[in-house]
Amino acid sequence: MSARVFLGGGGDGYGEKQGLLLGYANRHGLIAGATGTGKTVTLHILAEGFSKAGVPVFVSDIKGDLSGLALAGAETFKLHEAFAKRAATIGFDDYAYEAFPVTFWDLFGDQGHPIRTTAAELGPLLLSRMLNLSEAQEGVLNIAFRLSDDEGLPLLDLKDLRALLVWVGQNAPELSLQYGHISNASIGAIQRQLLVLENQGGAGLFGEPALELADLMRIDPDGRGRISILAADRLMGSPQLYATFLLWLLSELFEELPEVGDPDKPRLVFFFDEAHLLFDDAPKALIDKVEQVARLIRSKGVGVYFCTQNPADVPEDILGQLGNRVQHALRAFTARDKQALSRAAQTYRDNPRFDTEEAIREVGVGEAVTSMLEKKGVPGVFERTLIRPPSSQLGPISPGQRKAAIDASPVAGKYD
Repeated sequence: MSARVFLGGGGDGYGEKQGLLLGYANRHGLIAGATGTGKTVTLHILAEGFSKAGVPVFVSDIKGDLSGLALAGAETFKLHEAFAKRAATIGFDDYAYEAFPVTFWDLFGDQGHPIRTTAAELGPLLLSRMLNLSEAQEGVLNIAFRLSDDEGLPLLDLKDLRALLVWVGQNAPELSLQYGHISNASIGAIQRQLLVLENQGGAGLFGEPALELADLMRIDPDGRGRISILAADRLMGSPQLYATFLLWLLSELFEELPEVGDPDKPRLVFFFDEAHLLFDDAPKALIDKVEQVARLIRSKGVGVYFCTQNPADVPEDILGQLGNRVQHALRAFTARDKQALSRAAQTYRDNPRFDTEEAIREVGVGEAVTSMLEKKGVPGVFERTLIRPPSSQLGPISPGQRKAAIDASPVAGKYD
């Protein structure tokens, strides 16, 4: 239980070295802080640490910055001097530049290997969220999926679903007697939303070959876990598609992986960036599903880390399950900001050497307030921490370098 992912440490006025115990890394976590305070770099160094410990990682890359994990940092890099100074300050004695094994993925197939699933696997609840359907429209979609099961009709892609909805509309009077009321207006609304999804490029998500989860959980021959990076810059133009896809992926891991209890280290660590998109205007049924997955997927050996600007973006019942916390600065300019800061401070175990609210407000870029689970799963007291510098390149790689990494990937040609 002693193996840790090193996070950082301190100099004058800071706490001791901080690390995340691998044996408790599947107890989930939170990375929070205002824009520009260093969340992406923290995500970057956590991905490095898990990979070196032999833990595969899945992370969405919102701005393209995380692609730099595929290349070693360089002494010619403009931040080299600052990195070397930070490493010396926090006692990071074995700091060195290195590249990490990376697999690039992209729902649209442009910046990585395409990821696909079938409409039947996605299911009516998540598809309704993706299409932003009303309760009545979701009911009709549930009827269509039930019919596909009862009649043995395959639902692979959106063309299959469109055809099934046409057939449901043509036979609505007879079907309504067995399954409940079916209105042509609801079917028309669903078809329009499917058209919008297709125009956004979402149709590429549906079809075969479907993603094999084992390809997200690869260990390289040198013992390092592969880091799967989902290109999400274009995907963020359709926030509901982004959030629903990641929730589907989590749900698939939950349903397919066997129980392993509390392993010495996770089988996979899953980072959910811009996590607030998952909960914005989400129906209760969907939030209940997220809570269930977060609560139970731990025993499957999967750690889930939510990244967002403010802890208040995450519902209380889910926030309470996130044991490992990295809180970057929160700015309190308005009364509402001050309330959010106060709520964030209340989620930490007090440290008599610091005022929690003051520390969260005052930590600089590249610093954070951290609290990691210790032995027996007890939350550690919060500490002001200087986050360690990354070993791989900080910033995006070139299109040519990305293509070379895709061509050399262990799944090259399998999904393309």
